[in-house]
Amino acid sequence: MELPLNSAVRKRLVLGGAVLLCLLYLFLAVRLFVASLFGERVDFASLQRAALFDPWNADYRNHLGRYYSLVARDPGAAVEPFRAAAALDPHSARYWFDLASAYQVLGDISNQTMALEHAIEADPTTPDVAWEAANFYLVQGEDAKALREFRVVLQNEPTLANPAIQLCWRINPDVDALLRDVVPARSEAYLAFLELLMQKEETAGTAKVWAAMMATPQTFELRYANQYIQYLLNHKDVDQARLVWQQAAPRFGLSAYVPSGRNLVVNGDFSLDVLNGGFDWQYEKQQSVTLTLDPSDFHGGHRSLLISFDGPAVTDAGIRQFIAVQPNTLYEFSAYYKNGDFEGAGGPHFTIQDVYTRDVLYDSDELKEAGFWKSATGEFSTGADTKLVILHVRRLPEGSPIRGKLWVDDFRLVPKRQ
Repeated sequence: MELPLNSAVRKRLVLGGAVLLCLLYLFLAVRLFVASLFGERVDFASLQRAALFDPWNADYRNHLGRYYSLVARDPGAAVEPFRAAAALDPHSARYWFDLASAYQVLGDISNQTMALEHAIEADPTTPDVAWEAANFYLVQGEDAKALREFRVVLQNEPTLANPAIQLCWRINPDVDALLRDVVPARSEAYLAFLELLMQKEETAGTAKVWAAMMATPQTFELRYANQYIQYLLNHKDVDQARLVWQQAAPRFGLSAYVPSGRNLVVNGDFSLDVLNGGFDWQYEKQQSVTLTLDPSDFHGGHRSLLISFDGPAVTDAGIRQFIAVQPNTLYEFSAYYKNGDFEGAGGPHFTIQDVYTRDVLYDSDELKEAGFWKSATGEFSTGADTKLVILHVRRLPEGSPIRGKLWVDDFRLVPKRQ
């Protein structure tokens, strides 16, 4: 219906209505602006005024509740503004959590649980929400609910994997149950669980976690496999260490580093990069010794390892390899070496020892006086309990000064056919 504006009275009415709407809008805008100014302050009076000027703003109500709770230490007074905030915005998990906190201090378990469940319903997958919910349930003794929320944390927040898995273990130290119900199929969660079990020396449990991780296509850094292998070797679980390396190496494109029946020494000709871990060569800095891969002089492949000795206190070249072997078995060893002029008493030797008993199973002659590539060969038998040996280059006699260069190449170790 059209309103004719052919009279002064009608024109005044329309103009008055427009002015009234403008004044109303201006009043509301000023009111909201004033509320925002008060809302930026942290004193009680300002927070009250902010809530008064803008009663539909859930943040002002929640800030007022936090003042009662944290500053005034009056959780009873905090409940009403927290409830008002949650009513104005029921989809905010934070408001429900603050309300749950107030009920917790008051010892009102029923209402605390209600508020907590509203928070989870409002935001069921955010890790921050799940973390706080899990800790709430943990305090209440609701272990099953706490574990459920910790699973959400492990699924969505890798940085919290370690503390989360530690709390889960405290609730239920059962590897099978945690793998089944709590730990998601994520490498961060598996690795955190693996690290925890290694700290607890739960070696049987680590094997279950590793198997679960290998059953998924999850990626992780090679250093974690190396750390686990070293843990297993330290705990004399050679079979599991060998299995871990066999499973991990192909995932990183390292199948060439897996020992074979033709040679138990990995990367024996140094044609591959030295990984410094797993069952490949490992090295560490030794005083007066320098290790270099030399492409200019080699025996079989396209480079050799050059070991330079220059000074006193030399006991070991600092290069070694762990090799898994069978007990009561005869083995054949061979390697090639070449050297420059040596000065000093004695010289370096190829040595193979039982890792755990330190018994020397093979010790070559001195690797000296060979200006051309020369072989060092020998046989040795493992003992009834020998499962792991270490191949290294040691200096005899230990400690006296020595200078010179030694090239080594083409290491080979195989069981001798009877």
